[in-house]
Amino acid sequence: MTAMPRTGEEWTVDDLDRLPDDGLQYELLDGLLLVTPAPVPVHQRAIGNLYLLLRAACPPGQEVFLAPLDWRPDLRTSLQPDLLVVGNDDVGEKNVTAPLTLAVEVLSPSTRRKDLVLKRSKYEECGVQSYWVIDPKAPSLVALDLVDGAYVTSADVAGDERAALRLPFPVDVVPANLVRPAP
Repeated sequence: MTAMPRTGEEWTVDDLDRLPDDGLQYELLDGLLLVTPAPVPVHQRAIGNLYLLLRAACPPGQEVFLAPLDWRPDLRTSLQPDLLVVGNDDVGEKNVTAPLTLAVEVLSPSTRRKDLVLKRSKYEECGVQSYWVIDPKAPSLVALDLVDGAYVTSADVAGDERAALRLPFPVDVVPANLVRPAP
């Protein structure tokens, strides 16, 4: 991940919309432009496998999306969770501005600090109900739920352990299964 400074003024979502479509991931966090390279196959496998689980468990009125889809809670922030769950009525024509039901990030060497510190803090501050972090290298899953404005750990599992998650809706996840190729 590279942070791009700007002389004079901070980046805005309008500036972000003018950047080229060049295969890099551009995000804004409180006016700071973050640039990340394309993900590796194990990252994409974990996202794809988790998407299938979430899609199957998703209740009516909620929808699961894969990145890239911008979540823009304010004019100085535009993040692209690897997966997100949001109410159907909260999906705009180009992006989502409402608090998310669930944000999921899959760690990679270039995004680890951004996902564990920067994004976690912003998701918490903006009222994202649940935040899950998948580490495909371990493999492991940490699930955080918003309680009284702060995240608390509701699950921390690794390998073939099963996490019976209840927020944002009931779903069972086995971290090792997320990174295994389809049979």
